Amino acid sequence: MSNFSLEWIISKEHSGKDIKTFLSEEHISRRALTDIKFSGGSISVNGKEQNVRYFLDVGDRLEIVFPPETVNPHLRQDHVPLDIVFEDRDLLVINKPPHMSTIPSREHPSGSVANALAYYYEQQGSVQAAVHIVTRLDRNTSGLLLAAKHRHAHHLLGLQQREAKINRAYEAIALGIFDNKQGVIDAPIGRKQTSIIEREVREDGKRAVTLYEVKKQMKEAAFLKVKLQTGRTHQIRVHLSYLGHPLFGDELYGGPMNGIKRQALHCSELSFLHPLTKKEMAFNIPLPHDMQFMLEELENKC
Repeated sequence: MSNFSLEWIISKEHSGKDIKTFLSEEHISRRALTDIKFSGGSISVNGKEQNVRYFLDVGDRLEIVFPPETVNPHLRQDHVPLDIVFEDRDLLVINKPPHMSTIPSREHPSGSVANALAYYYEQQGSVQAAVHIVTRLDRNTSGLLLAAKHRHAHHLLGLQQREAKINRAYEAIALGIFDNKQGVIDAPIGRKQTSIIEREVREDGKRAVTLYEVKKQMKEAAFLKVKLQTGRTHQIRVHLSYLGHPLFGDELYGGPMNGIKRQALHCSELSFLHPLTKKEMAFNIPLPHDMQFMLEELENKC
């Protein structure tokens, strides 16, 4: 497989610009441009190599070739099946099962999405084989996860993240009866001083905003749709626990442990603008079996 490359035919609008200015407007990062120049990439106009000071003319064919990416030598390649919902040259959307980490950790050094992707890329013979996770999910949260297949796509998707243009919606099963059918939780979250893992609502934390809607209220639980306006660690879990409605299966934040063996949280919707084609991308995935079974059991108690 050849190195990742991009090509443009220069229009009148961009005529007279130097390559450096044009590439900056196309969101090629300075770091990427440096690597293209010095680490095995190339810049050419009409098939002839040029430097970034070259001034472009109408009809010029500008091509940049990115250098091969450096693979993390410490990331194990694990032959773990992936449920790939969508894949093209630039990105993957994966339906992550519960009990699978997004990236390896000290407690779970193997079997993560990142480990599985490293193996998957190696089997494909991809020269763009570095793993780029864009949206993470907690180990015991299931659902849609976005990964970039090369550094430029990761960079562009990162810009979308910072501008809150990557949208995710979750489905959750929480304890208790909600007074309001929908609401906004605006409460800062920070690390709990007595734990390296646990978070809590605290005045000196970072602002966190969660929107929820009760899709179905049952006798002892509620089925929720939840959206994030910020992306703090454990945000949904912390905020719902703070309201007095912890998730079922969420032992860390006081949730009841009957009926499910992990927090009842699933990323069911994911939408974003494709970083290269600019096409609107939207994905939806149904509840996994364990949450669907639990929901039916709770509905039968009504």
